[in-house]
Amino acid sequence: MKNPKIEINKRKISEDFPPYIIAELSANHNGSIETAIKILEEAKNANADAVKLQTYTADTITLNSSEPDFQIHGGLWDGKTLYNLYDEAHMPWEWHEILFKHAEKIGITIFSSPFDNSAVDFLEDLNAPAYKIASFEAIDLPLIEYVANTGKPMIISTGMANIDEIQEAVEAAKNAGCSELAILHCVSGYPAPAEDYNLKTISEMKRKFNLVTGLSDHTLDNNTAIASVALGASIIEKHFTLNRKGSGPDDSFSLEPAELKELCVGTKVAWKALGEINFSKKPSEEANLQFRRSLYFVRDMAQGEVISKESIRSVRPGYGIPPKYLKEVLGQKVTSDITKNTPVKNKFLEKPII
Repeated sequence: MKNPKIEINKRKISEDFPPYIIAELSANHNGSIETAIKILEEAKNANADAVKLQTYTADTITLNSSEPDFQIHGGLWDGKTLYNLYDEAHMPWEWHEILFKHAEKIGITIFSSPFDNSAVDFLEDLNAPAYKIASFEAIDLPLIEYVANTGKPMIISTGMANIDEIQEAVEAAKNAGCSELAILHCVSGYPAPAEDYNLKTISEMKRKFNLVTGLSDHTLDNNTAIASVALGASIIEKHFTLNRKGSGPDDSFSLEPAELKELCVGTKVAWKALGEINFSKKPSEEANLQFRRSLYFVRDMAQGEVISKESIRSVRPGYGIPPKYLKEVLGQKVTSDITKNTPVKNKFLEKPII
């Protein structure tokens, strides 16, 4: 069976290609379009494949209420209301066109996560090449269907979703016309400990859904993301900032530029290392074949003399007959005079072995 594949801006994404690295800008613009532009440029410098935005306003994602349901208790955003958090974190919609044009200018793909239908319409006007459904919206099947109607590739994060909810999201996307669909294993903790990730889940997601599968990683380093490549992750998404000590709501669990560059290098090295099932000698091994063990004469022998255990040993280097033939060599007569430290070869045996 062929590996499933999607394509975003002519970049093929599957296990047959290097992992697709998405730098999530999220709220790390911190209210400055100059910072947002710099994040695009640093993502490009790090060799990320794409930068992803989030397209919403406080009014499109929640209600302006201070009732208990709308208050945040604990975690990074303790004490805020949902409305205040999203009002602070959202990216002004008028920046989108500027960022889309700048991304095109510097040669990096840009797309976004819409959080309601109006955001999808807005992003369609900008000719967004793909869409990402955030984990918290993975159960919003009408939104998934609306995105699917665009005919663009869609990536769905699955943080907090159980297997049935993932199935419902996948079916909603497919039934509404999405032909290029990917899903990301995710833990919606900010940050999330590596031990919560249970990366073996990626293999099961691939088996069950037969879709391009990846990882949305909220851990604080690159180890989890790089390890996921060995389990078939074809997309890696990480939050990205210029300075993790910035004042924004997402800065503290985001990668900085040098770390993003390390991620791009590390995941590609891991992907190359996977290769294919191959038991043959590798080019890098050829020069070391001489250091394998083989049989050598350890004393002088006269023509016709019988080879005994005292006559030969298994040693390095590997220019003689392999040690596995020791029993076949013992008891044979040599066909010529032998000087010690000579490799055992067929030409010296009365009954050649190999």
